[in-house]
Amino acid sequence: MVIDQLLNEGIENLRNIQYSNPQLEVRLILSRLLEVDKSYLYAYGDREVSEQIIQEFRSWIQKRVAGYPLQYLLGTQEFMGMELEVSEGVLIPRGDTEILVEYLLDYIRENFGDDEFTLLDIGIGSGAISLAIAKLCPKSKVYGVDFYDKPLALAKRNMERLGLHNATYFKGDLFSPFEGEHWSEYFNIVVSNPPYIPEGDKKELQSEVGGFEPETALFGGKDGLDFYRRITQESKGYLKKRGLLAYEIGHDQGDAVSEIMRKEGFGDVIVKDDLESRNRVVAGKA
Repeated sequence: MVIDQLLNEGIENLRNIQYSNPQLEVRLILSRLLEVDKSYLYAYGDREVSEQIIQEFRSWIQKRVAGYPLQYLLGTQEFMGMELEVSEGVLIPRGDTEILVEYLLDYIRENFGDDEFTLLDIGIGSGAISLAIAKLCPKSKVYGVDFYDKPLALAKRNMERLGLHNATYFKGDLFSPFEGEHWSEYFNIVVSNPPYIPEGDKKELQSEVGGFEPETALFGGKDGLDFYRRITQESKGYLKKRGLLAYEIGHDQGDAVSEIMRKEGFGDVIVKDDLESRNRVVAGKA
C-alpha cells in the first residue's frame, strides 16, 4: 500500500468524527509514524509503506475513532509557539489558556518591563503557563505547584526540552510547599487555570474530553468554583501588596469569580473575554 492509499483510508474512517479535521489529522498521524514532515506526504504519495507502519496507523486511527484525543496520540501540543509534550493523565493545553498568558504578558510588560519578578502557577499541567512565562520573560523567577506526580514529571521534561532554567516545580496542595516566613508576600503574580467544570456538566462534555482527560483537572466541585474559593482566600498571605491574582475561568463564570475575589478583599477586579465574547480571564489586585 502506498502513502496516498493509506491516507485516503484514514480520512474515510475519520470522516464522521465530530470536531475532527480528517484530512489534517491523518497526515499528522502518518507523518509522526514515518518520522517525516507533512510536506513529505504530499511529495511522495506513491511511496510504499511498510506493513508495520500500516498496522500502527490503523491502530491509531481506531483509537481516534473511539474518541481518543489526537494530542495524546501524537504526544505533543503546540502552545504559545512551544511544542510541549503531552500524555495521558495530564490536561491538554488549549488555545483558551493562551488568552490568559497574553494578558499576563501585557501586565508584566506594563508593570515590570525587563525587571525581575516572581510568579507562581498553581496546577501546572504540562507546564504550559509557567513555561511560556519563563521562556518569554527570561528574568522571571517562575514557580509551579501540582498535587500529582504525572504533571510534575511532564512539566519538568518540557522545561528540559525547552532549555529553560528559571522555573522551579513543587509537589503539594496549593500553597502547602510555601509555608514559612521566606514565602510570605513573596509573589508578584499568582496564576491558575484550575478545574472549573461543575460536576453535573460531565455528560455535556465532548467524549474525547470527559472520557480521556483526567477528571481531577476538569471538575471543580458542585458549582465548579471550589478552587477559586480556596486559592483566592489562601493567596493573600503569599502575594505582595498589590500583587496580581489571575485565573482562567469557564465561559459563564466571570461574575461569580469576580464576586469571590471582591469578598476576599481584592480590588481592580476585571473580566476579560475571548475572541467569541465569552468570559475567559478574571484578575484582581491583592
